[in-house]
Amino acid sequence: MFDVHQIRADFPILQMQVRGKPLVYLDNGATSQKPQQVLDALMHYYTAQNANIHRAVHYLSETATRVYHESRGKVQELLNAAHESEIIFTRGTTEAINLVAYSWGLENLKDGDEILLSAMEHHSNIVPWQIIAEKTGANIKVIPINDAGELLLDEYETLLQSGRVKLVGLVHISNALGTINPVKEMIAKAHAAGARVLIDGAQSVPHTKVDVQDLDADFYVFSGHKVCAPTGIGALYGKAELLNAMPPWQGGGDMISSVTWEKTEYNVLPHKFEAGTPDIAGVIGLAAAIDYVQGIGFENIAAHEATLLDYATQKVQDIEDFQIVGTAKHKASILSFVIPGAHPQDIGALLDARGVAIRTGHHCTQPLLNRLGLSATARASFAFYNTQEEVDIFVDAVKNARKMLL
Repeated sequence: MFDVHQIRADFPILQMQVRGKPLVYLDNGATSQKPQQVLDALMHYYTAQNANIHRAVHYLSETATRVYHESRGKVQELLNAAHESEIIFTRGTTEAINLVAYSWGLENLKDGDEILLSAMEHHSNIVPWQIIAEKTGANIKVIPINDAGELLLDEYETLLQSGRVKLVGLVHISNALGTINPVKEMIAKAHAAGARVLIDGAQSVPHTKVDVQDLDADFYVFSGHKVCAPTGIGALYGKAELLNAMPPWQGGGDMISSVTWEKTEYNVLPHKFEAGTPDIAGVIGLAAAIDYVQGIGFENIAAHEATLLDYATQKVQDIEDFQIVGTAKHKASILSFVIPGAHPQDIGALLDARGVAIRTGHHCTQPLLNRLGLSATARASFAFYNTQEEVDIFVDAVKNARKMLL
């Protein structure tokens, strides 16, 4: 049975007060909170397993190496990758996209080729491709959206017909709008046009079951800190045949099989892309977080968060001038909004005075907000440990902020 109050007891930070008020944490789109089970895993590593991996035959090193590799298997299971070697540990979504851009992109893109990106991409899936486009002569084309924040699929198909598209970069769930994109359908259309596809799963992995084989994604990336794991750890999934053909992105220890002054031979997957000492503790924390969310069950997580979003969407109808930004038919648990005449930053500050944490600003999606005629929004993003009571506190705080600002 899904018991949100029992789940909340696992998160020490949710028991604290902010400015004399109980913390209502609704900034989960930026980062999630960490359960005690993850904190315990980190402490256990540092107090009972701390050693470098692949470096020695002593007990601690062998133990750390074993746990590190077991953790990769858990990420493989999380994404349903065909092989453990298709999982590359990175610092997160941003680094994973940069890895693909600099390794696959520089190797495969040339003058006149096209990169398709959606109008709702995070900066981390825009800027690396702009850099690569400048270096290779490739051109970036944008898949447009409607005013509800939904991709125009007819326009997407038209863009694919140019015959020059080599890569499609697509966010699975928009961090700014909550829109859930039909990535499986879009991947199939891209493949039919001869293009590879990279999916940004930063907002999808924490909220729904992801199956990269079913999606047929070429690359899929996510960040651990959004799924109850530590910051600074994430993963890139790539099809083995693509990763094997890609050159290393960084050089150093552990990504080699032999080094001489004349020539270096590179290691096999996944080690070829993991130079130097990795974030061993972060990987172990990520594995503990995966165990935790899988123990709750993604069906339970999705159902609870959908109920919260529906409840919040109904409750905010009582707030005068409240405008939801992003009204796609298929949405995840993100509620972005504006109140004309009230700056989002002022709204966020007044909510913080009541212990309510939300996000304000452009959410690293400036091109998207420009398309919608906005410079900033306020955003409440819900997780499986949030409650309807917290939604009520949020709504009351927004009503109070509006009264003070207008």
